[in-house]
Amino acid sequence: MSDPTVPAPRPVSGVAVIALFILFSGFGILASKVYFPGRPPAPQNEVPENLPKDMAWRATHEARRAYLEDLRKKQSAQAAAYGWVDQKAGVVQLPIARAMELIVKENGGAP
Repeated sequence: MSDPTVPAPRPVSGVAVIALFILFSGFGILASKVYFPGRPPAPQNEVPENLPKDMAWRATHEARRAYLEDLRKKQSAQAAAYGWVDQKAGVVQLPIARAMELIVKENGGAP
C-alpha cells in the first residue's frame, strides 16, 4: 500500500553529516567561549590562603560562624547603647526600650 506518487526518500550523504557535525561543534565552542569565559573562581570557592582580608571570614564554616557570633555581639551591644550617629545633624542612637518610652510619652500614652 505504498503510494506511487510519493518519491522515495533520498539517502543522507556523509559529507552533509560531517558538515553539520562541524557546524554544531563550532557553535558549541563559540558559545562556551562567550558564556563561560576563563574567569577565576568565585572568591568564596578559593582556598583560604588566597582570600583577601575582607573575604577571609567566608573561608571555612568555623570562620563564618565566628564572624557571625562577633557581628551579633557588636549589634546587640550597639542596640543597648547611647551614642551619636551624626552629631552635626543631631541624630542620636538610643537603646530600643528607651526609644519606645520616648515615643509613648511623645504621643500621649496608650491609644
